[in-house]
Amino acid sequence: MAFDKNTMLENCKKWCENTLMQTLEIEFIDAGEGFLKAQMPVNSRVHQPMGLLHGGASVALAESVGSAASLMFINPETHEVRGIEISANHVKSKRAGMVYGTAKIIHKGRMVHLWEIRITDENDMLISLCKITNIVLERAKK
Repeated sequence: MAFDKNTMLENCKKWCENTLMQTLEIEFIDAGEGFLKAQMPVNSRVHQPMGLLHGGASVALAESVGSAASLMFINPETHEVRGIEISANHVKSKRAGMVYGTAKIIHKGRMVHLWEIRITDENDMLISLCKITNIVLERAKK
């Protein structure tokens, strides 16, 4: 089956309904062979007490885009994805504006996917560099 960008972005939008992604206003905006991109506004909703982007919000963006990206390689009717490890290095602070998380595949195995997620700002400055490992599981038979 050929990759369809519009279908992928529409599916991501549906999967976000009534979830943390909707609460944080994470929106998936671009997709292609081996990558997925989402954006998140930086405002008081995602600040830590010093008025800066909370590292946990950055990690939530990274896990959201990295986990959703694995869905490009599976049949969601028969399999599901779970993040099993995530790491993040925060290299620059951000007070306001928008951040973008772009997941790019590093390793695509049958059961394990490894993604690098670069979180950047409007000027393409690196805010955080993250890595997520996902496991692909067969859905329980109904």
